[in-house]
Amino acid sequence: MTVPSPDPSRRRFLGATAGLGVLLGSGLLTACGGADTGSAAGGAASGKPRRGGRIRLGIIDVNQNGDLDAHKPIGNGSIIRGFALYAKPWEWNAQMQPALTLADSAEISPDAKTWTVRLKQGLEFHNGKTITADDFVFSARRLTDPQLASPYAGLLSYVDRDRIQKLDDRTVRFHFKDGMAFVPFPENFTNFGGIVPVDYDPRKPVGAGPYKLKEFTPGQRSLFTRFENYFRPGQPYADELEIIDFKDEQSRIAALQSGQIDLANGIAADQIRLLGSSDAVHTVVSRTNGWQGFELNLSKPPFDDEKVRTAFRLLVDRQDLVDRALSGQGRIANDLYSPQDPTFDKSLPQRPYDVARAKQLLREAGAKDLTVELVTGPDPTSESAALVFATQAKKAGVTINVKKVDSATFDGPQRTDFTLSTGELLTESFLVTGLHLDAPGSNNNKTHFSDPRFTKLFNQALGEPDAAKRTPLVHEMQQIQYDKGGLIIWGFVNNVDAVAKRVGGVTAEHTQFPVWRFEKLWVAG
Repeated sequence: MTVPSPDPSRRRFLGATAGLGVLLGSGLLTACGGADTGSAAGGAASGKPRRGGRIRLGIIDVNQNGDLDAHKPIGNGSIIRGFALYAKPWEWNAQMQPALTLADSAEISPDAKTWTVRLKQGLEFHNGKTITADDFVFSARRLTDPQLASPYAGLLSYVDRDRIQKLDDRTVRFHFKDGMAFVPFPENFTNFGGIVPVDYDPRKPVGAGPYKLKEFTPGQRSLFTRFENYFRPGQPYADELEIIDFKDEQSRIAALQSGQIDLANGIAADQIRLLGSSDAVHTVVSRTNGWQGFELNLSKPPFDDEKVRTAFRLLVDRQDLVDRALSGQGRIANDLYSPQDPTFDKSLPQRPYDVARAKQLLREAGAKDLTVELVTGPDPTSESAALVFATQAKKAGVTINVKKVDSATFDGPQRTDFTLSTGELLTESFLVTGLHLDAPGSNNNKTHFSDPRFTKLFNQALGEPDAAKRTPLVHEMQQIQYDKGGLIIWGFVNNVDAVAKRVGGVTAEHTQFPVWRFEKLWVAG
């Protein structure tokens, strides 16, 4: 079975996302709780949430052509604005699990070939219209419409859009192409599956999110007002939400310190110390599962040799990379993604830093005094990591020449031709992350990893709703990746948000979304 794969352009957005949740015997999807998400420094507004006031979020967005389209957002700013405007059948909870929101239930068939989703009763759009199954069907078909050409259509590329069935006014059944089985359907719908009315016009957007649009100037600012009939009773708390675009981090941090904005999402780790002495601002650190690493092209020398791949893994001083490339804001990884997935194999030993063994393996492979080019994009963390790794590799006589390219080159068609490149992803469950990276059918397989046994196991796992039965399949796959794969995942990254102390409702999560939870934010008196 060949699995359709999502478009690679979504990689930059999805962050430290996690698993599928818990599939009960009945097939109902439920949310997953948890703790140990991170920390908040300083002191935030406390007490009972207060209604009223305006929340001001500063974002970095250099795109002057940003839009408000639910299914074809342009740039990071448009994605963030979508969290205010739109609601979905599932939304990410604090553990990066797809939790039911507009949907009242979601049931997978025993053979995993259909999902049946039922909406809650009495839901409304911003214009007062009741949300029905017709809107749900329209939204799914719009996202996958070839004429819309959304870069995120690939998220539902496995859905048979001609067989989306309306069962009644609140219930929709989804089938998959070629009769395939597909367990992780909710996760992919969660990202850009906002439900909009059948007469939706993105120039005058109507959604069901916590805020309604009042003003929008692309590249500058957007202003929203509270949606009184939001599906979560009593929320949102603020009267208004303003999102202000900045072109660089320096001006955004200056605006935060001067009180011109209340929130700055995803700030650089080195800003924590700067803001630590502020009387008006504190930082919220979220422990995510978004990873940083290096991708080895197994189709090209020297990485077509398993001994060379193993040697490179042993050459990575992971703690040094966390300390230097992440300024300590992260933790070491073990070359495997999705550690939050309930099927993850935690028994695999942590890969050591072993220069002597690496040198021995390189000699055995005839790759002594090796020189290789490492390509990195404009992301500062990835560039820093590449330079740190280059210094580490010298200890084994390996010369790594770091080549920085622009985004168009790094994410363009040639991305799968690089011999060695940096990689990063905000990971979801094992199955969904595999579809983006190195599983059968992935169109972003920069490592060119292909293993017949892995392929058989992966396709089997896609059709196994029972997590207990799926676990041994995943464990065997992860052992294959650990031994033979092309990913060096050296660290998981913390997300750091800066928050004015007059704002409440921001708490650490296992996601990058704490300050995007607009319905929860409130302003102290």
